[in-house]
Amino acid sequence: MMAGFAVAAAAYAGRYSILAWQAFKARPTPLRKFYEGGFQPIMNRREAALILGVRERTPTEKVREAHKRVMMANHPDAGGSHYLASKINEAKDVLLGRTKGGGSAF
Repeated sequence: MMAGFAVAAAAYAGRYSILAWQAFKARPTPLRKFYEGGFQPIMNRREAALILGVRERTPTEKVREAHKRVMMANHPDAGGSHYLASKINEAKDVLLGRTKGGGSAF
């Protein structure tokens, strides 16, 4: 009789686990919160980091990798915007400390 209760308890636990997993998978995914706002007249480190998707104090190599990744997705030759490409390049320059203070070409 104890063995029967143990089997029944295991079956109920398994059924509950399966139902809980299915409910977990079916829940709506929260929408990702993006930066709401346009570009600043003169780009700062915070804005540059937001554009490239890195932190403000990211090492040089990681900045270059992030620039390459974002630029490949937004390159004008691949149908991207010239304006966005200039902002991506400006963001890389700001984070690498190569700013001339001139801002974007647009």
